[in-house]
Amino acid sequence: MTSSTTAATMTETASRAATVRRVLQRQILPIDGDTDVYRLYVDPEAAVLDADKYEVGSNRSAQQLNAAQMRQSTSTGVSIHPDQILDREALRLPAEDRISFGSYFNAFPASYWRRWTIVSEVTLTLTLEGRGATVTVYRSMANGRSQRVETVTTGDESSSTFEFELSLKPFVDGGWYWYDVVAGEEDVIVRSGEWAAQVPADRAEHGTVDICITTMNRPDFVAKLVGQLGTPELRPYLDEVLVMEQGTQKMVDSEFFPEAAATLGDTLRVIEQGNLGGSGGYARGQLESVRKGTATYAMMMDDDVICEPEGIIRSVTFGDLARRPTIVGGHMFSIYARTRLHSFGEIITPWRFWWLSAPGVFGDWDFGARNLRSTRWLHKRVDVDFNGWFMCLIPRRVLEEIGLSLPLFLKWDDSEFGLRAKEAGYPTVSLPGAAVWHIPWTDKNDALDWQAYFHQRNRFVAALLHSVYERGGRMVRESLNHQVAHLVSMRYSTVELRLQALEDVLEGPYALHDKLPTRLAEVNAFRKQFSDAQLQADPDAFPSVRRHKPPRKGKDDSGVPGRTSLLVRAATMPLRQLKSVRPTSRSHPEAEIPAMDAQWYRVARYDSAVVSMPDGSSAVMLQRDPEKFRDLMKRTIEIHARFQREWPRLAAEYRAALGDITSPEAWEKTFAPWTTDQDDTERPAGSTSA
Repeated sequence: MTSSTTAATMTETASRAATVRRVLQRQILPIDGDTDVYRLYVDPEAAVLDADKYEVGSNRSAQQLNAAQMRQSTSTGVSIHPDQILDREALRLPAEDRISFGSYFNAFPASYWRRWTIVSEVTLTLTLEGRGATVTVYRSMANGRSQRVETVTTGDESSSTFEFELSLKPFVDGGWYWYDVVAGEEDVIVRSGEWAAQVPADRAEHGTVDICITTMNRPDFVAKLVGQLGTPELRPYLDEVLVMEQGTQKMVDSEFFPEAAATLGDTLRVIEQGNLGGSGGYARGQLESVRKGTATYAMMMDDDVICEPEGIIRSVTFGDLARRPTIVGGHMFSIYARTRLHSFGEIITPWRFWWLSAPGVFGDWDFGARNLRSTRWLHKRVDVDFNGWFMCLIPRRVLEEIGLSLPLFLKWDDSEFGLRAKEAGYPTVSLPGAAVWHIPWTDKNDALDWQAYFHQRNRFVAALLHSVYERGGRMVRESLNHQVAHLVSMRYSTVELRLQALEDVLEGPYALHDKLPTRLAEVNAFRKQFSDAQLQADPDAFPSVRRHKPPRKGKDDSGVPGRTSLLVRAATMPLRQLKSVRPTSRSHPEAEIPAMDAQWYRVARYDSAVVSMPDGSSAVMLQRDPEKFRDLMKRTIEIHARFQREWPRLAAEYRAALGDITSPEAWEKTFAPWTTDQDDTERPAGSTSA
């Protein structure tokens, strides 16, 4: 052996000695007995890969047809029986059956680990019980095509453990690893599976997390969530669970609280304060975490979610091994249809400055209809600008450097923080395999009700802080367009709230903290003055539908108009608002319009209409008012013209103040009414402190 060979061998030995094995992800099965979620954990279906976009080509009709076909179910209805789930990790597979762990929660998202962490190789360790079983490991490419990596069999062994050494090198653009198991002539138990890596010794120990939950008047929901966080596997990762109680219906009064509190003990701390919204609640959790300084991370989590605790462990592990401090977000499934993936990865479009799914992502994707292995777009790595705070892990170091949440009450606090972190060099990763079930925002009415104020104000604040365009790109023009659409739809309260929002933006950044405790009450009180804000749950609360004259040739108006028709209506509907109203429309609505059809171009055809709300619980009667239309249109044009002129000055003012208004010191002043003369040292389960 030459001296150079000896030196190389010694170097390799020393390198191995300096690393330790760390589990990145383990095989898991559902905690509860909800059969709806089984497909997210194991998949008994075959893979039927959809068409490649380059095979489809550039023809628009072909693309639309392919998109529709992609959403068609490939499921044959085959499923596993609840009795096959033996415990949190073990699955029994009947003789001659096949199961794939190429599922959302059990496939390994190799491309994300390859891109964002120091891990370059993983070891898959599988333990099976049963003779004659076959295990095949697969990998996929970014375009969704799968490749067989290795196949082994248990042979005549009653218990077998296999290890597969797997490189992450081929996953630059995307791809997953997973394994399938086929039973032989007897049942087989897939006892456990672990994805592990050799990591530097200084990264061997896992970090800890403060979970920050903001709640208001959802005592049962948040108590159940707290109970979900008390699993034995998760407990070592928890520094504290901080519940910011901002309502009058307290979590501690819930029938589910005693059991939940017992699982966490003194790890749980309840903090009571006034209703400062989501951003005020999360900022309090961030402040407590930063000031305490004992947790590696703070995780923002909504109160109305069902949590998969393993996702928190995976987020912490990913953060521990990231190349640089990284925000690690989770995904959102629908709490109503639990195999439907509502949010997979989001960006902010620079020109419009609006949040939307990242390019290539399909919203509301149903894993129960088409599985992971059959869906090409899920295999390309999706890079994001931010992650919603329904589940989002933030390193304490990032909070210390760039500040806490903006005082926005709700909306845009999470997206603005993601952009701020990105500008400071800290990326956000939406990590597959980490998720919660949450109410989809498509089932809410938040663009029209009191939340319209916060949508408008906070979006403008975020754009002033982060837009790369001198005058905010399309922001001002699009806001004007939306105002006109609401005006012709007779949504006068929404228009007024959006105008108030713009006026408040003009007051400057230092008014945000001052308005935080009071603005919601003021907005709600103001909105109640408008008839279009008077919701009625009783269908008989409204007069019967009566039209001045029947529709022309009896035509139905529920169809979707073409582009030309939309442009014509956009040009003519504002002019129509200046005409006198039909007398019968004052006493009787001219139409009943369901929420799903209540688009501006349809509502604007009437002088009055009963329109139902998206949540299906109530409806409202809208009435056209030409005088109010003129006044609101005039004010709308004036304030948007002012924003167009003053954008550069406003942007400079907000950017100069950002560090001040997001500082712990600024937030401490805002929290002062609820922190003076309070003792934070006592934290018995069920107690409160502020």
